[in-house]
This record gives sequence, structure tokens and C-alpha cells, in this order.
Amino acid sequence: MSSTIVSTEQLAAQLGRPDWVVVDCRFTLTDPAAGQRAYAAGHIPGARYAHLDDDLSSPITPQSGRHPLPDRAALCARLGEWGIGAETQVVVYDDSFGSMAVRLWWLLRGLGHAKVALLDGGLPKWTREKRPLSDALPTVVPQHFPCPDEPAWGVDAATVEAIRLAPGHRLIDARPEQRYSGEREPIDSVAGHIPGAVNWVFEENLDLDGTYLPAAELRDNFLGILNGVAPENVVHTCGSGVTACHNILAMEIAGLPGSKLYSGSWSEWIRDPQRPVATGDVA
Repeated sequence: MSSTIVSTEQLAAQLGRPDWVVVDCRFTLTDPAAGQRAYAAGHIPGARYAHLDDDLSSPITPQSGRHPLPDRAALCARLGEWGIGAETQVVVYDDSFGSMAVRLWWLLRGLGHAKVALLDGGLPKWTREKRPLSDALPTVVPQHFPCPDEPAWGVDAATVEAIRLAPGHRLIDARPEQRYSGEREPIDSVAGHIPGAVNWVFEENLDLDGTYLPAAELRDNFLGILNGVAPENVVHTCGSGVTACHNILAMEIAGLPGSKLYSGSWSEWIRDPQRPVATGDVA
């Protein structure tokens, strides 16, 4: 069982096993249909396709961020339709350094499904190694996916407000430095960050080949960021609660489990004009 990452070699050795399900999570914010087109053109054999907006989120509301959490029952039903049961080893991947696929990794972990891992290096590493691709739709045997009444799906804005400046807590923003500082904001209507948050861009978790850094190096990096704060008192944020999951996974790999996600993130935070906003001071 893997609950963090699997290598391309490991997946290739298990490909086709009925108790392993691969899910393609490619998605482009500026072109929501791009991932599905890319999947149709070629994907890891047997992979299902998960759409960030349609499968892994619920409709946007006036109070929500850009990717509200999905309906619990609907997601569990879709997981079963993909052939994922209680004992299935799930492997998720994308073509963007894991930044999209980590959303499904985090959702499954929050549903109590430990057997889920990110393909380390993703589709780019898989294709560089000339491993197989297919444009065929998979043959799926539906399963029953057990659905908890209360998934562990992170914290809300009120919790963030309570802890963002509190000693013994840490709020970590995964967005690029220019978005964190407010120098540039290409997506959301307000620039800046939640006051009290420190910046750790998720790409910093990666080696030059797009795989995660060794666990010891990740651990050193995050221990420096935490500065004595316990992992369970860490909350991650980003633009819409997706790429922040990359930092959660990095902490898991580093042996620092228990950190949480503010799933609404910046795009939800700024919906309420009474919430404070900070700019500058990249930490």
C-alpha cells in the first residue's frame, strides 16, 4: 500500500491489476476542457478521467471560492463508478507537477481512504521514459466506495481567522510569490494574502525532474518554515484549495503528518470585504 507517492517504475509493474485504479486529473484553469481533450488523445492505460470542476468540486456560490468542496455523496458515488472500493490502491496523476492531482489525493485521504498515492513525476516523467499510453476508454467494474458521514476535509474561514496570528500555529500559502505579495494577480479579483500567512511556493517541493525532493530534504525545509509549530497546527492555503494540497503531501512525505487545508483559500477569503488583506513581505 502507498499513501503518499509511487514511482513510474512501481506503477508500470502494477499496471492492469484489478485492485489498482489510475485516475488522470489533468486540468487547465484557463481552459477547463483541455484536460479531458488531452485524456482522449492519450492517457496511461486503464486510467479514468477526473474533472476538477465537474467531479472534484461543487458549483460556485456567492460566498465560496473557485473550487468549493464536492458533494460528499456524489463524490463517493463517482469513486464507486470508477471502480474504486475500500481496498483499491488509487494512483492519481496530471501533467503539471502534481498540482491538480493532489486535490483527489487529499479528498480521498479525507474520506478515510489511505490507499491513494500521487504518481511521482506525473505524466511528463512517464512519457519521457516511453511508457505506454492509450486512447481507449477503460473497462470498469463498479465498486462500493464506503462514504463517511463527516469527511476530514479541512478548516473554514472562521478557523483561519482564529489561528492566523496565534502563537503555536502556522498558515502557509502555496501560491507564487508575486501573487502572495499582491504584485500580480491574474486570477482573483483582489491581490495579496491572508495576514499572518507565510509563503512556500509548492514548486519548491520538487527536484529538477519534477519528482518530489527526498523526504529528509523536505523535512528540513518544512521544519524551517514551521519554526517549532506542531504539524497538526499548520493550515495550508492557496488560490482555491487545490495546489495547497501539494504542500500537505510534501509534509506527509517528510514525516510531518496532520496539517490541514483551508479549502476555500484566497478566492473564498476575499468574498467577504470585512476580512483583512495583506500585501508585500514575501516570507
